[in-house]
Amino acid sequence: MQFNPEALQKLIRIVGEQFVFTDDETRNHYGHDETEDYVFPPSVVVKPANAFEISEILKLANDYKIPTTPIGARTGLSGGALSIYKGIGLSMERLNKIIEIDENNLQITTEPAVITQVLREAVAEKGLFYPVDPSSQGSCWIGGNVAENSGGARAVKYGVTKDYVLNLEVVLPNGEIIWTGANTLKNSTGYNLTQLMVGSEGTLGIITKIVLKLLPQNSHSVLMLVPFYKASQACEAVSAIFRDGIVPSALEFMERDAIDWTLKYHDDISVKVKDEVQAHLLIEVDGNYPDILFSEAEKIMTVLEQFEIDEVLFADTEDEKNALWKMRRSVAEAVKSNSIYKEEDTVVPRYELPKLLEGIKSIGNKYGFKSVCYGHAGDGNLHVNIIKSDMSDDNWLTQVPLGIREIFELTVGLKGTLSGEHGIGFVQKNYMDIAFTKTHLELMESIKRVFDPNNILNPGKIFPDEL
Repeated sequence: MQFNPEALQKLIRIVGEQFVFTDDETRNHYGHDETEDYVFPPSVVVKPANAFEISEILKLANDYKIPTTPIGARTGLSGGALSIYKGIGLSMERLNKIIEIDENNLQITTEPAVITQVLREAVAEKGLFYPVDPSSQGSCWIGGNVAENSGGARAVKYGVTKDYVLNLEVVLPNGEIIWTGANTLKNSTGYNLTQLMVGSEGTLGIITKIVLKLLPQNSHSVLMLVPFYKASQACEAVSAIFRDGIVPSALEFMERDAIDWTLKYHDDISVKVKDEVQAHLLIEVDGNYPDILFSEAEKIMTVLEQFEIDEVLFADTEDEKNALWKMRRSVAEAVKSNSIYKEEDTVVPRYELPKLLEGIKSIGNKYGFKSVCYGHAGDGNLHVNIIKSDMSDDNWLTQVPLGIREIFELTVGLKGTLSGEHGIGFVQKNYMDIAFTKTHLELMESIKRVFDPNNILNPGKIFPDEL
């Protein structure tokens, strides 16, 4: 679309000429995230400094009916930050301050463009703990975590982003600025607008401040890497550990290719893997009392001995723990460096993981594609990387979508759903009919219309092209 010159001049008056960009290089830079190879440049990139400027921008966008896409760190995997209909790309990067760490109430108030790992380290210096740790924590922003309801490795024990959001400052699509709730641990006052915003993928409002609850920091952990000769048994072991009364702080699944590709990608990580090993579980328990943790680790070992496993590697030092976590967090990068791929974010009740993994492999054989699977097995959350490899372009375009639809149908048939933590965004929206009836989708769309009657805010996301 040709951007309205009058609207452009008004944007410049709102934020200043140095924060409005129409050149191709900047537009292309902000036109992609980590979702495959998609590039959708906005017509103009705007970098506001605060909620007031965002309010003025959204009022203008409503007046001129300009699509407006909030853009965060661009680490997303569902295309949520892509400017599908061009318009305004609203970069949040200048809202990057931690406002307050409240040690008395164990809370933090932050702007959205603070890197998640920076936030976690800042509270750790105070002896506090923010548990949500996506694999991209070193680059993703806390605002994007809220928009997508991100999880991470430790969600199995501690929960996901929604479990820590107490209150949000939000600029609504009409430009009005509101707080959605209260800075309290309990709140039964009316509809829960805070939780409605969490996971809404930038379609209902622009988040400008976030109040998160914190926990006391644990002082000890035990981390083990468990090799399995059968990938299906690694999946079976997940449910068995919980049934035996242990709740690990992390329980991650990686099949063989995920480990091999990551070790090639990072030659500074040294893990020996026997040829016969098909998969690994990375298991962590944490707490403040080492004796209890070692007792829990022994109990986990008793469960694992029921399966065909190789020698378990215990990380004895912080450096060894960091190396194992680096290996797990680098899987997505390693897969991406090996081949063109599509990543799906399936989640099922954890007992159904073996059926899900077996079904994914069967569907891949049917449609002629290979998959590399890994993920937060303790949550039943399996990331499915579909690898192009030597598939023809025609089969990649025609057969893979059919296979993805069958994977999602299998997932929902196992009482699961389409996404555990990456969101729906642009790439999954036309599969939403698998998880929801027309009634469900119409209810969601009616909520969207109440907040955003002109459909200016992040259009082209979540909802199928046809209902």
